[in-house]
Amino acid sequence: MKKITIAIDGFSSCGKSTMAKDLAREIGYIYVDTGAMYRSVTLYALRHHLFNADGTVREQELRRQMEHIRISFCMNRETGRPDTYLNGENVESAIRTMEVSSHVSPVAALAFVREALVGQQQRMGAEKGIVMDGRDIGTVVFPHAELKVFVTASAEVRARRRYDELKAKGMEADFNEILRNVQERDYIDSHRATSPLRKADDAVELDNSNLTIAQQKQWLLAQYRRAAE
Repeated sequence: MKKITIAIDGFSSCGKSTMAKDLAREIGYIYVDTGAMYRSVTLYALRHHLFNADGTVREQELRRQMEHIRISFCMNRETGRPDTYLNGENVESAIRTMEVSSHVSPVAALAFVREALVGQQQRMGAEKGIVMDGRDIGTVVFPHAELKVFVTASAEVRARRRYDELKAKGMEADFNEILRNVQERDYIDSHRATSPLRKADDAVELDNSNLTIAQQKQWLLAQYRRAAE
């Protein structure tokens, strides 16, 4: 089979990252979690007090500091999946908190942030053999990807998944707060001026509201084999 680029886009908390990681491991491809990259910038902004009291970003200050933000991935031998590093620090857990989730959309909407990270992402995928998930992979980062998947599920299903994930990690979680966050992120992601979330014209759609992980994996492998033939 030929080596291809696989772009997986979709709404927040659809399980894109889990799906993409598992597929990459199954077929021996490199996985890049672009959502983790935007979350890392958000974590940096929170730590450096780059948000105003009303939740907006102090854009000029963040723009000046972007050159100091270095994001990388390193394989975790215990989990078999890559962990995210921000300036050399493992932030895989820190970027998954509700605080980061509630601040990431305005950061990801900034054109200079997207431009910086899209450039990194394109360099990572230059040799193909890569699975990348996010919001604009099939439309902006890799518009010529051989396989594009657009993942969706109802907001309630996605909020429940996020709630269960946080509780399983022993973290505080409020379902209604998470549901509001999911709905707000959907709106911001779909309406931002730069690279809004939308399904690429040539993407195949997967509604995984009622699918098991095994069913989803089987469907995705079939799409990969068809595209890589």
